Amino acid sequence: MKNLSNFPKGFLWGASISAYQAEGATAKDGKGKTIMDIANFGEEYCDFSVASDFYHHYKEDIALMKEMGFKSFRFSISWARIFPDGEGAINKKGIEFYNNVINELVRNNIKPIVTIFHFDTPLALEEKGGWSNRDVILPAFDKYADTLFKEYGDRVKHWITINEQNVITISNLNFGMFSKGKRFTPTETFQKNHVLFMANAVAINNYKKNYSHQKGIIGPAPNHSPTYPKTTKPEDQIAAMNAGVMRNWMYFDAYVRGEYNPIALKYFKDLGIKLDIKKDDLDIMKQAKPDFLGFNYYTSMTVEYSDTSELTKIMDQQVGFDIPGMFKAVKNDKLVESPYGWAIDPLGLRYSFREIYERYRLPLLITENGIGVKETLNKDNTVNDDYRIDYYHKHIVAMREAISEGIEVIGYNPWTAIDLVSTHQGFSKRYGFIYIDRDEKDLKEMKRYRKKSFFWYQEMIKNNGDNIM
Repeated sequence: MKNLSNFPKGFLWGASISAYQAEGATAKDGKGKTIMDIANFGEEYCDFSVASDFYHHYKEDIALMKEMGFKSFRFSISWARIFPDGEGAINKKGIEFYNNVINELVRNNIKPIVTIFHFDTPLALEEKGGWSNRDVILPAFDKYADTLFKEYGDRVKHWITINEQNVITISNLNFGMFSKGKRFTPTETFQKNHVLFMANAVAINNYKKNYSHQKGIIGPAPNHSPTYPKTTKPEDQIAAMNAGVMRNWMYFDAYVRGEYNPIALKYFKDLGIKLDIKKDDLDIMKQAKPDFLGFNYYTSMTVEYSDTSELTKIMDQQVGFDIPGMFKAVKNDKLVESPYGWAIDPLGLRYSFREIYERYRLPLLITENGIGVKETLNKDNTVNDDYRIDYYHKHIVAMREAISEGIEVIGYNPWTAIDLVSTHQGFSKRYGFIYIDRDEKDLKEMKRYRKKSFFWYQEMIKNNGDNIM
């Protein structure tokens, strides 16, 4: 594409991590347990107890981010580090830790982008029903979010309410990844999903009502995958539209418009799903207008028409899933795949920018984008990750093309700044610009090393992406 626009001045180049995948120190300084602390994703993989040990290395890691030229850094706060039981008394050591992280970022001219909830429900709340028990979880979440606004809002000007609510919902429906392995019925799953919508709305409404003087912005960050039809058959096109609703638009519509997509409501009706929606819920959701939309992009989804009566099954919450009578996920033979089977589709990112912005006309922020690969250090203590450079180059070109088409993009925070524990594949699956020298079971010395992509991204940020063509 000719005549590409430059990236905006003040564009938020950076990267992301999450608390449970990077911090470690899961039982230190008063932190309570979360559902992720007791999760079991296979004995061959490490747990989250040490992870990347960001808790003890945050100054070193932020110094490396500064060296790369980061303008922003997206990270999540662990609810159980602030409220060990999810509610009740505040843990002052937890408040202090995140104050230290935020202050270190500010000292290095890196804007903190804070995610309030990134999968790690406090275990004490889960034992009371978690997201199934709105009478417990919503007041607790409201108090938790309010505490973050109060403690950090003078320095944090970008807030993300909930990370990948659609992944939580799809995964719980199929194998209970984020609920201690319990697989929920469709009614239970989508009721929890509704409570998550309410949590997002409660946090946004509180921030806008009580903290507007802080002059920050707030919005959610669902995962987004464009949905393609396998063939030109009209049935496959309808299947792609159905998949788009159940994978993406049901969530975006609730966030932005405060309403349920009618195709999703028809699905609920057909399956006999009856949601307990309180009298004022939809009014509260409609009031909660996000200032921007974050979204995580990794891959696209290709589907064909399905009229089968088979049970819903999942391939991978990123790659695709089936809903009988609506769509069936299939492989896209036009795209190459990552080592973990995810289709690499840079043009799908441009497609995503266009379809999201066309529907909602809100500024967009990439909150995750990346490629996970097994990696080892070379003898010269680096990693020649040319595949990652190629991946990012193509996706950033797609982003620049979208900006050239008039789409408002405010930042790019790929996954991840440093290597961390993948939820599925432990430390074997690495995403970072910075290599952390540890194995699944052997912590070694946890030394940090710059990958080849570190220097590439450093140069790219220095030029504000203008060298990307």
